[in-house]
Amino acid sequence: MKRNQSLDALRGFAILAMVLSGSIAFGDVLPAWMYHAQVPPPNHTFDPTLPGITWVDLVFPFFLFSMGAAIPLSLDRYAKQDGPWTAVLFTAARRYVLLTFFALFTFHMRAWVISGAPGTQEYLLSILGFILLFFQFYETKQERYYQLFRLLKVAAFLIAVALLYFLSFNGKPFSLEKSDIIILVLGNMAFFGTLIWWFTRYRPMLRIGILPFVMAVFLGGKESGSWNETLFQFSPMVWAYKFYYLKYLFIIIPGTMAGEWLLRAAVQKTETPVTDYKRMAVISILSFSLVILNVALLFSRYLVMNLLITVVVLTILGFLLRSINKRQHLMLQRFFRAGVYLLLLGLFFEAYEGGIKKDFSTYSYYFVTSGLAFFMLIGFHGLQLFQSSGRLTHYLSLNGRNPMVAYVAGNLLLLPLLHLTGGITLFESMNSNAWIGFLRGALFTGIVSLITIFFTQRKWFWKT
Repeated sequence: MKRNQSLDALRGFAILAMVLSGSIAFGDVLPAWMYHAQVPPPNHTFDPTLPGITWVDLVFPFFLFSMGAAIPLSLDRYAKQDGPWTAVLFTAARRYVLLTFFALFTFHMRAWVISGAPGTQEYLLSILGFILLFFQFYETKQERYYQLFRLLKVAAFLIAVALLYFLSFNGKPFSLEKSDIIILVLGNMAFFGTLIWWFTRYRPMLRIGILPFVMAVFLGGKESGSWNETLFQFSPMVWAYKFYYLKYLFIIIPGTMAGEWLLRAAVQKTETPVTDYKRMAVISILSFSLVILNVALLFSRYLVMNLLITVVVLTILGFLLRSINKRQHLMLQRFFRAGVYLLLLGLFFEAYEGGIKKDFSTYSYYFVTSGLAFFMLIGFHGLQLFQSSGRLTHYLSLNGRNPMVAYVAGNLLLLPLLHLTGGITLFESMNSNAWIGFLRGALFTGIVSLITIFFTQRKWFWKT
């Protein structure tokens, strides 16, 4: 797959922010904007009536967006060969099956899922699960070890299946109904997103045109007795697929557009050299500021103020982008136009469904987060052009190139090691105030990041 540092940085930012959001102190230590907007402190009880979003609510859509952008990049070589669609179907189905297995296995191998009072045995089983995942999803590039790793892959899957079959989980057998919902959604999106992109790769407007039909099923599905409801409720395997998951196509499909524009820029090589570093620095700062402003003001419910400030910032960004050589920055202008359209569309949808929410997700949420993802790409593109800030982009991209490792390293490796060594006592004591509570999450996330970078630098990539 062709790599793009800005896209890898966005994915790395999303996965590390996801780890951070799950490792900071809970309770009444940190302010409400440090958690999901619909799960406020101190009790963190889910309240679907609360409107607004926080930075935590951005990480999943940003990851979905980067997944969508990666689809054209990963299939570009095959598309140029004009291969049969059946091979693409096989690729999409394989990713779906592997991610579904990943969702089931990683969930059940968490020590606290195996036992309500986990001990040494449960923590060692979690670490074993991490090791098995390595052999399941790592592909060696060395031909002399290829057959050996193929055998190890088969053995790792067989051992994993045996563990799921023979282990009890809090006294109950393995259940297909229990899995990591985030990974399950990603699996569904990988399957449908890949097929949709392949069949519409020469017709992007047709790809966008699919979304109103998805919306129609969601809206019509609320009418009892309608065929829309039948389609919405239909599932051959409820544990693996629901039409409900297809709502995230509103994020995946804009992501595929970004991926195509990244491909064109790579082929045309029009993005370098930069003619105006100062303008690019301002563009990058304004792009990130737009994300921060929308999160802060939508959470605080200053809706009109947010709309007005957003329009002003977008206007300034538009003038700055027009002042830069168009040929060199055509990709950024495409990102800008798509981002403007989606962000403003989302803000106009904001009042619908009780305000913007991640859970239960609203149309405003899909459009706003997709639009903001485009501006994050613009921001990271600007950062990578400078030596100082480019180091940050490079650091994030190292994490973004190995997201599967980053996602499970905390639950299946770091936490078990902390419990086995007694280091967990330090983390559990970091709840005295807001700064210490945040430091707890930052320290945990930093260690997960170092583990991920260790794998990335040795090219130990986990892939589906």
